[in-house]
Amino acid sequence: MPVVKSTLSDEDLTVVGNALQGALVDLVDLSLVAKQVHWNVVGPRFRSVHLQLDEVVDTARQHADTVAERASAIGVSPDGRAVTIAKTSGIGEVSDGWIKDGDAVQTLVTGLAAIIERMRERINATGDPDPVTQDILIGLTAELEKHHWMFQAESY
Repeated sequence: MPVVKSTLSDEDLTVVGNALQGALVDLVDLSLVAKQVHWNVVGPRFRSVHLQLDEVVDTARQHADTVAERASAIGVSPDGRAVTIAKTSGIGEVSDGWIKDGDAVQTLVTGLAAIIERMRERINATGDPDPVTQDILIGLTAELEKHHWMFQAESY
């Protein structure tokens, strides 16, 4: 029995809840991937890439909290446990050890592109059932696209 009752229909709540849960998983994993790369990046562009990775971590953490709180507000219990992230994330694994700056940049370009593609699917899915959630997803996707652009510019 849900503690918080949504005004959304059961069908709409399922669609929106799935979108929010998927976004939460992607954002939590993005923050972990970016931090792992941040700690292990090496090379001539170390400092700029290192600092740029922290910006991604900050964005991902901020939006993960917003997404999780939106889920709670509509009666969906958010699941950000490590086991859930590991099972359901769409971001590829990061190798262990030191990561050359160019490889670090490419890791973020690829990871962000995958997340953005899924976020756009979620934007489309939530438009009719819950424009409030859609608005949150639009805003966070815009910020992810900005990071994606900046990392692509780094790799040119």
